[in-house]
Amino acid sequence: MTRPPAEAEGALQNFEEKIRAMAAESLDAKRRFFERSSPEVARAAQMIVESMRAGGKLLIFGNGGSAADAQHIAAELAFKMGRERKALPALALTTDTSLVTAIGNDRSFDFIFARQIQALGRKGDIVLAISTSGNSPNVIEAVKQAHAMEIGTIGLLGAGGGKVAALVDLALIVPHRETPRIQEVHIAASHIICQLIEDELCPL
Repeated sequence: MTRPPAEAEGALQNFEEKIRAMAAESLDAKRRFFERSSPEVARAAQMIVESMRAGGKLLIFGNGGSAADAQHIAAELAFKMGRERKALPALALTTDTSLVTAIGNDRSFDFIFARQIQALGRKGDIVLAISTSGNSPNVIEAVKQAHAMEIGTIGLLGAGGGKVAALVDLALIVPHRETPRIQEVHIAASHIICQLIEDELCPL
């Protein structure tokens, strides 16, 4: 049923107010994060650059929206950000559904990333663990596996960083409690990191 014009106009105004409020909150979350954590963002980019220069690769993983972010980051590096250049070695551990479901079904969902790190990771690589809570068991197990193999670890986290913050070599923590706002900062930070890596390893 079509709403009366006055009611429809009221709903539209309500949407616009919500849009402005959410956009302001997102911008504030980004501002606070980068004011506080730019040194950590720079260090994350440098860790990955040093690894790739030495023949290492980046392994990225997370759950849900963070899984999508992992694939996004891998695409930006293995293909390109905004210009043609050589491919950079980055792999999302969220894309092989046969492997993920085999591990999850036959062993435990807690090990879907750790097992892949055991198979694909090498000393000198870097893992990027993405978790808005920092408490996902499969992310925790993956970081533990990486440490056992002398693989560097970076956490892209939210809230207080959770358990993962204490396990990784470098924690980038978005000080916010709402998952959408945390994820918006995560992808902004990821784009910046990818751009820094591209500029450093593939200069014009």
